[in-house]
Amino acid sequence: MKRNVLLTLLSVLLIALLSWMWLERVALRAFPDIISAYTAKEYCSCRYVMQQPAEYCRGYVKQSVPTSDFFDTPEAKRVTVSGLGRSNSAQWLGERQGCRLEP
Repeated sequence: MKRNVLLTLLSVLLIALLSWMWLERVALRAFPDIISAYTAKEYCSCRYVMQQPAEYCRGYVKQSVPTSDFFDTPEAKRVTVSGLGRSNSAQWLGERQGCRLEP
């Protein structure tokens, strides 16, 4: 009897979880891009707009979800970050434009 109740409860929870995932599928698909894009853009802004030291900016953009690759190219004022299988770059365009994510 207890086993049947437990199996029913687990089945209902699984169906609820899958339903929620289906409703949020667009947001869940976009999540991996958000991590690397946010990190690249914020680091670029910290480093090249606010002109903070590299070590400070690395701490400033540190997230609970780790990034796998991080490349800062000071000559080009370009930052490329990879995480969760996605890669994004941001580049400093100038004083008036600041940093922008590259398409």
